[in-house]
Amino acid sequence: MESHASSSASAPSVDFLSAFRDSVRQTQMTAEVRAWAALGIGALALAGVFALLLAISRIPGIEDTLPWPIGFFEKGLVIHVVFSFVVWFMAVFGVLTSTATAMAAPGDKVRLAVLGRPAIIFAYAGTLLMAVSGLLDRGEASLNNYVPVIIDPLYYAGLLVFAAAMVLVIIRFAANVSGGKPVAGPFVDIAMACSIIFIIALICFLLAYLPRMTDVVDARFNEDVFWGGGHALQYLNVTLMLGGWFVLCCITMGKPPIPRGLLRFVLRLCVLPTLVMPLLYGLYDTNSGELRQIFTDLQYLLAPPVVVMSVALAIMFRRRPVGDRLPWEDLGFQCLFLSLLTFAIGGYLGLFVDGADTRTPAHYHAVIAAVNLVFMGLFLRFVLPGVGRPVVLGRAVKVLVWLYAMGQMIASVGLFLAGGYGAPRKTAGEAQGLEEVGAIIGLYMNGIGAAIAVIGGIMFIWICARALLRRQSGSMNRP
Repeated sequence: MESHASSSASAPSVDFLSAFRDSVRQTQMTAEVRAWAALGIGALALAGVFALLLAISRIPGIEDTLPWPIGFFEKGLVIHVVFSFVVWFMAVFGVLTSTATAMAAPGDKVRLAVLGRPAIIFAYAGTLLMAVSGLLDRGEASLNNYVPVIIDPLYYAGLLVFAAAMVLVIIRFAANVSGGKPVAGPFVDIAMACSIIFIIALICFLLAYLPRMTDVVDARFNEDVFWGGGHALQYLNVTLMLGGWFVLCCITMGKPPIPRGLLRFVLRLCVLPTLVMPLLYGLYDTNSGELRQIFTDLQYLLAPPVVVMSVALAIMFRRRPVGDRLPWEDLGFQCLFLSLLTFAIGGYLGLFVDGADTRTPAHYHAVIAAVNLVFMGLFLRFVLPGVGRPVVLGRAVKVLVWLYAMGQMIASVGLFLAGGYGAPRKTAGEAQGLEEVGAIIGLYMNGIGAAIAVIGGIMFIWICARALLRRQSGSMNRP
């Protein structure tokens, strides 16, 4: 362990990790938190396989070498998006909320502890149903935004069962928020904000579904049902990212970037816009253009909490004590920095999207990469050590993080370039109708960047999977 990392991060790192480790042991929740982590890694593994296949299928002329039917592309896209953007993120939410529950529980007794096992069973069962429905020779892919689906009862059942798992986790967390140690405060605040947003998203899904429950289930049906709640989930994802920034900063910099009062203010900025979302369904028709535009415009309110946290981190980086350099050798700090950089790139690209071409996926792939990078840092520096599965964070682990980040940046810029020349979204091969050289170059960049990112992602998945599957080790975590 480097001397700087030891001196700057020891106090909060020990406080956070010790409180986390001791709490999950005392409440007998170590295996449960580990199960949520394993679910997320498994989902990410499946999503990564399809990410590579999808990126290759977009390279111009590849259809002349290998068969890439449009049907495969559409179903593969559904699986990739749902497992990388829904199951993986919600599994991290499960890790966070279970952690907060263990740390907030009074003593060694968790209220409503009986809900823990059913939540895990439901989460895995729902994931399995969604995966199986994507492999069967039935159902039609619906490439609607936010939560794309395969129009198959099995797939919808998987979504419902998975949502039920998250509700059980939230109910148990809410029953335990009154206890806990002072160090648990930030975790409780972050988990509470995320829980409220998730419930709001479910309400939006329900309010959008009820007026259309007798309609034909097609792509437009799914677009209307998942549009509002999907926007709420974007707030949840950003809240998870901001919480990750906060925790990684505490671990690597030796102190929080903002006091708890300001953290609560940032979290309120994330929650408040979502509270008005259910009310919109009483003012506008589910399939109206006005409703869709209002939800779209609400996304701009994600900027204030991100700006506040980003500025706080920038100030902290600049106002460090004289002679005290930034802990660049700490993997957690590298993940924090790369997440900030990638999110800034994605936010800038988002200023130019119109929803019709690949500039839109360029924007959200960069933003998703930023969230993934902070999750990588949390897993390697916090979650795995906390559940007794630490890994040695040597050069290979640091390389994987940079491969993933750089690959995603190249891929996103490539998609943005291609979209600027008219490359359409959600199509592949000859169906893209590419004529401009800029579009072809951009898609080659996307393919190359995605391949690089997938290499980093595979390394991350392999390292985490090995750690989660091995027997508990007493080895020390090293930044």
